[in-house]
Amino acid sequence: MKILGLDSSGLVASVAVVEDDELVAEYTTNYKKTHSQTLLPMLEELKSMIELDLGTLDAIALASGPGSFTGLRIGSATAKGLGLALDRPLVEVPTLEGLAWNLWGTDRVVCPLMDARRNQVYTAAYEFLPVGEGYELSGILPQGPRDIQAVLEELTGLGRAVVFLGDGVPVYRETIREKCGVPYTFAPANSNRQRAASIAGLGSVYFSRGMTVDAAGHRPEYLRQSQAEQEAGREQA
Repeated sequence: MKILGLDSSGLVASVAVVEDDELVAEYTTNYKKTHSQTLLPMLEELKSMIELDLGTLDAIALASGPGSFTGLRIGSATAKGLGLALDRPLVEVPTLEGLAWNLWGTDRVVCPLMDARRNQVYTAAYEFLPVGEGYELSGILPQGPRDIQAVLEELTGLGRAVVFLGDGVPVYRETIREKCGVPYTFAPANSNRQRAASIAGLGSVYFSRGMTVDAAGHRPEYLRQSQAEQEAGREQA
């Protein structure tokens, strides 16, 4: 099973190829350039480096949202184009689940935080449950855009140690320190941002379960309207 993973849902742009249980290649950047400038060149360079024949892919896994509206659209267009050209299915991996997968096997509650502006974060909470020789990712709090203080209250109510990760951590680090009522840690640099390796790895799990969509039918999961759409709605009201 060979899966191409794409993630452009946040500030990070990332491309990876996972074959069976092996990470073959990953190219990740967290820099100032827009994803429209980076994603396809990164894919082309990775393809050249490992002599990848795109026709050998079984599926394309992508971070399907939530996240940056522009980033999600770029990732969606790239994945759909590849899926249609190669006649391959897409595997939609929720961005927050992909982030949580970075910390596979931890016994702590995993809380990804993506900055959604206006004192809100895109977030959820997960745990890893032992299953056979591995772990199953299980949701504790559903994903959605929420006020950071309300999130911390809910996590405190769980009474379990938490590990935070994502680009919302630097924005709300002091609030977490002040308001989190349970033991907490922050994930380190190697695992605290989006990684296409996790999208491809979790995508492989979902692909094996038949959780695929036709490329033409894919739509990103924004979870809320963009600011422009909200303003347009207010003008029409």
